[in-house]
Amino acid sequence: MLDEFVWGRVSRISPEAPVPVVEVSRESCYPGGAANVARNLAEFTKSVRVLGLVGAKDEFGAKLTGLLSAEGIATDCLVASENFRTIVKTRIIARQQQVVRVDRETRAATDEATLASIAAHVGRVIGETDAIIFEDYGKGLITQAVKDAVCALAAKHGVLVTVDPNPNNPLDWSGVTAIKPNRPEAFAAAGVVNSEPAEDPLADASLLEVGRRLADRWKVGQLLVTLSEHGMILFCDGSEPYHTPTRAQEVFDVSGAGDTAISLYTLALVGGASPREAADVANHASGIVVGKLGTATVSAEELVASFPE
Repeated sequence: MLDEFVWGRVSRISPEAPVPVVEVSRESCYPGGAANVARNLAEFTKSVRVLGLVGAKDEFGAKLTGLLSAEGIATDCLVASENFRTIVKTRIIARQQQVVRVDRETRAATDEATLASIAAHVGRVIGETDAIIFEDYGKGLITQAVKDAVCALAAKHGVLVTVDPNPNNPLDWSGVTAIKPNRPEAFAAAGVVNSEPAEDPLADASLLEVGRRLADRWKVGQLLVTLSEHGMILFCDGSEPYHTPTRAQEVFDVSGAGDTAISLYTLALVGGASPREAADVANHASGIVVGKLGTATVSAEELVASFPE
């Protein structure tokens, strides 16, 4: 999806309705949604490609493809659909505060032709792939058939697979390496009412129960749950739950923090880190991103500087 930002200032209330009038000073666009995962990865490696749907007939698809290419992200696996409209989310921001967000979107239909295109693209590049990330924003593209087809190819070639799931799209995720929901998503997926979080996540009985349920249901060896201001907790086969506290110094915008977390967690695993080390890396990176406004990423220099010498 494409993230648009309209920046300005508010100096008066409209005479037409009790709403602020934003005087626009500038506009900017960034690859968003699953494409933001690719942007986070591209800060650390130039071997990143995206697979997803864009509209074949709208200007936003061309703009999104161009922005990705400009950041060195390969777009040869994008599927341009005649029946799909590129998703655009426009945020109007004044004095570093979001005034309103306007969404233009339609759900994708993963028909047999789209599934065949996805499988063909993955089959073509799987031999040069270290990891695959499913970033599910619940827009309809990722179905059980898509997951099964991609994971079958990944398993055949020994490719690591991680998932940022969507509770509104319950799939059988068995066979993947790691899954990273946030706390509300984890509780929703486990069918547990989200309770007030405990100050110490390792003493949060509801959270620990959710972790046990999901690890068993999804049959996954690594479950990383992001906890907003409480950091992250990792449930890993054969180990006690591991909590890494938040690293954020100041929070301006939490949008995109989950994209950063799954990106850096996966990248760290590919680089040889243990799951606990990968969780620490992801937590540091997310702490940096929430201190920025807009769809932001973290650089290698910023990440290194966030660790004590």
